Amino acid sequence: MMMIDIINIMVGGLFLLIGVLIGVAFLTLLERKVLGYIQIRKGPNKLGFMGILQPFSDAIKLFSKEQVYLNYSNYFSYYFSPIISFMLSLIIWMVIPYLFNMIMFNLGLLFFLSCTSVGVYTLLIAGWSSNSNYSLLGGLRAVAQTISYEVSLSLILMSSIIMIMDLNLIKFSEYQFLIWFIFMMIPLSMCFFSSMLAETNRTPFDFAEGESELVSGFNIEYSSGGFALIFLAEYSSILFMSMLFIIINMGGYELNLLFYLKLVFISFFFIWVRGTLPRYRYDKLMYLCWKSYLPISLNYLLFFLGLKMLLN
Repeated sequence: MMMIDIINIMVGGLFLLIGVLIGVAFLTLLERKVLGYIQIRKGPNKLGFMGILQPFSDAIKLFSKEQVYLNYSNYFSYYFSPIISFMLSLIIWMVIPYLFNMIMFNLGLLFFLSCTSVGVYTLLIAGWSSNSNYSLLGGLRAVAQTISYEVSLSLILMSSIIMIMDLNLIKFSEYQFLIWFIFMMIPLSMCFFSSMLAETNRTPFDFAEGESELVSGFNIEYSSGGFALIFLAEYSSILFMSMLFIIINMGGYELNLLFYLKLVFISFFFIWVRGTLPRYRYDKLMYLCWKSYLPISLNYLLFFLGLKMLLN
């Protein structure tokens, strides 16, 4: 590989990093505005034009606050788990097919599943190392929930993989040229969307952060930079999951305005669900995964396997 290629990849990666962080900043603003209007109030509207500079003000406030150092925590685990969580949420973005960066990821979906599996450890370590009962309970809940929904998420992804027989995400746009996969597997796509909500710890599946019983869950002892990194990791995962949903079910990756409108629409769905639905009960969440989503995804997997064998 020539030096100019390596520089090109590094510059592309830097642009990606900046783009994701700015996207996350404005996603938080969108969430606060939408939740405001759902609750019949304005949301942020003072800083800049209609509150457009609010995310940057929040970032400066969070990173300039005093960091709390706990006397009875496992210090290194407590300190580094938000950093690793944030790094993992950014590393996953490598799999998205970029048309300017000279990177082709042939095992993209496998890499995505590996990174999300490793992301569970950061939640568990963050909850355990804080040495608080609330954070430990939040961490344990998050792990149980994420592991359960990863099983159904993997099986749902397997159905899509069988349709195209490839793990490369750029192939999805070639196969959805005439018809989107969402029209061929509507129930599976809905299961995929709610599994994404559970995977990113969003309402109505936000048991890791249930204020009514766990105060703030696994991140209760974090303040300033640590809390900001956990927050950034969560919202970066929401953006990534929205993009993955579009690539797999809604026409694949294409650099045009429609693609970005679809991305905003799916991200808006995450916020809409948060403003509308109450929190689910924990045991019902587990039943939903093991007794509803798992049988549906397995049946669809067998159906697509049979279809593939018939067509071949």
